[in-house]
Amino acid sequence: MGIGDDAAVVEPERNTLEVLTTDCQVEGVHFDLSFVGAADVGHKALAVNLSDLAAMGAAPRVALLSLVLPPAFPVASLDALVDGMAALAARARVFIVGGNIARSPGPLIVDVTVTGFVHRRRVLTRGGARAGDELYVTGALGGAALGLRRLREDPSAGGTSVQRYRRPEPRSRFGLMLGRNRAARACIDLSDGLADGVRQIGEASGLGAIVDAGAVPLEEEATLQDALGGGEDYELLFAVSPRMRSRLKHARQQASDIAVTRIGRLTADRAMILNRNGSHEELPAGFTHFSAPAQVARMGPREAEAPSRGQGPLDQE
Repeated sequence: MGIGDDAAVVEPERNTLEVLTTDCQVEGVHFDLSFVGAADVGHKALAVNLSDLAAMGAAPRVALLSLVLPPAFPVASLDALVDGMAALAARARVFIVGGNIARSPGPLIVDVTVTGFVHRRRVLTRGGARAGDELYVTGALGGAALGLRRLREDPSAGGTSVQRYRRPEPRSRFGLMLGRNRAARACIDLSDGLADGVRQIGEASGLGAIVDAGAVPLEEEATLQDALGGGEDYELLFAVSPRMRSRLKHARQQASDIAVTRIGRLTADRAMILNRNGSHEELPAGFTHFSAPAQVARMGPREAEAPSRGQGPLDQE
């Protein structure tokens, strides 16, 4: 039973585990309505949750939507926001079964919770990798950071990178196939940059890593720093045993041969290394959500409350 009663009622999938995730998008922190449309906000609010489920190898099922609306928020914009979310939900086969609406004098807040399911032996986590496993990423990186930078310079900017920032596409099908084929030992979605993702897998698995800077696939005109620290690409970073490459190949075929690139490997040494043109340096930190006051002060006036995913590092030297 969905919308219409005080709560939704969902029957569990037989012989599966339930996977739950939640994320919110806050105006002035995660998006700026001066250069992002309401439909984009609705799409992204659901997409970031679907990306989390993809990283766990889970199939999405139902979603809850909570909206905190300023009194002056236009009805047409509200309709566009819901339409943007509903369009992605239809493609992802997710049912929006309920939620809540509240009024607030503060900014627009869009909060989404998504549940999914996965068989017990197919759950992907960050902590299952072993020394010698190879690190791979899907797609190209740095596009969202580049797109945000272009929108800040010109709110009417367009192109692939702007689209990557406004409407990221979660790798739901591929994440599901990675889990079903048991091709990956560890996985994470890249919400806070490649460097953060590598560190998260390494720390959860008790390992170090060597990343080959020259192997990182970059969106056209994006920089390595965009990929390492920009965030909001929502691609998947995952670890595969060299013996499981055939399973990875099969997962790719089942996901329409998605682009996958090997970028490094995990090591028994806990050091996090970036190999750049043959010289080794420490892998930089990824995006930090709660920056020092000096960093926050350098943001625009609508972003001063807190750094957003993918925004903070663009303002750092």
